[in-house]
Amino acid sequence: MLEKKEHQYEKAVLVGLVTKDQDEDKLKEYMDELEFLAYTAGATVERRFTQKLSQPDSRTFVGSGKAEEIRDYVKENEIGTVIFDDELSPSQLKNLERELEVKILDRTNLILDIFAQRAQTSYARTQVELAQYEYLLPRLTRMWTHLERQRGGIGMRGPGETEIETDRRIIRDRISLLKDKLKTIDKQMATQRNNRGKMVRVALVGYTNVGKSTLMNALSKSEVFAENKLFATLDTTVRKVVIGNLPFLLTDTVGFIRKLPTQLVESFKSTLDEVREADLLIHVVDISHESFEDHIASVNQILQEIDAHRKPMVMIFNKIDDFSYEKKDEDDLTPATRKNISLDEWKKTWMAKSKYPTVFISALTKENFPEMKRLIYDEVMNIHISRFPYNDFLFEYFDNDEEENND
Repeated sequence: MLEKKEHQYEKAVLVGLVTKDQDEDKLKEYMDELEFLAYTAGATVERRFTQKLSQPDSRTFVGSGKAEEIRDYVKENEIGTVIFDDELSPSQLKNLERELEVKILDRTNLILDIFAQRAQTSYARTQVELAQYEYLLPRLTRMWTHLERQRGGIGMRGPGETEIETDRRIIRDRISLLKDKLKTIDKQMATQRNNRGKMVRVALVGYTNVGKSTLMNALSKSEVFAENKLFATLDTTVRKVVIGNLPFLLTDTVGFIRKLPTQLVESFKSTLDEVREADLLIHVVDISHESFEDHIASVNQILQEIDAHRKPMVMIFNKIDDFSYEKKDEDDLTPATRKNISLDEWKKTWMAKSKYPTVFISALTKENFPEMKRLIYDEVMNIHISRFPYNDFLFEYFDNDEEENND
């Protein structure tokens, strides 16, 4: 059993650059995240390679000397995969595979691979397959991939058509087919959204692995899959939730991430429609992560890209049970860093002046759940009253889980 488990993980190394747009601290954050992505995909990271360049080398991303250093290391240590923190151009990918003679992945390809592993439903698999083909099409510059066997080679090639051109045509046909399939599913899902009645629709949004699914389970008393890995949830889940005696629909959506591949944003259009068409957004943040402010900025950027940034929002800072900081000694005169800020001090910063209602909770231990529920209730009620101003039925708030939370 143990030997089988060990063979499931590939040995990999990571490669990243310090550039004029990305200092060493930022690179470390990205490389930490890249290592977590690699672990989620099924790889163990043996070493990280970094280099300072004003911009990526157009030929091999890193300089020639660093490329030789990586090549020597992967040969000596039998490394099978080299993962780059940024998206590689088709020519960079080709040159690196020729020089390093191992499998080369970039950040985009790695995320696509994780999505392919995580996709459970036919719809999610179709979305991921489309994104993978759109990523692959401009990178068909290597050996013949035998894709023509999928449609039969004899009689299907044009005069003088090369194998690579055949592959490109087959992929274009497949992309067209997948897009048509997604259009049909998108129409069905739009109909489903319209048929959910006039209940207020609330969507959970946030960076990947911040605890959205755990919060979904706690609020809806359901069993949505949750795991301490990136992109544990790909398929949209909708549950009816009642706080007090006020019902509404709660949607758990795919997590966002920095440098999210554009192919995935387009392929997951219908999934993101759940966010775009929601009446209220619950932005979940992992307060225990040292880069949580960057995560907030990344999520807000994607919300702006899909035109969902003007919606009412509730900010929920999760994982206060995991929050930790390094308290400075009184005689320590060095400047304080983010690591030295306590949770109480964070609450007095920009968070206290946010235009959105804010609460600090633990979805795991349910700490501060009554406060969070009251906050969500008030926001949903405001939307409900504005939508049905002449509704004679008045909802009253009461916390029916108060005894449970005290246990």
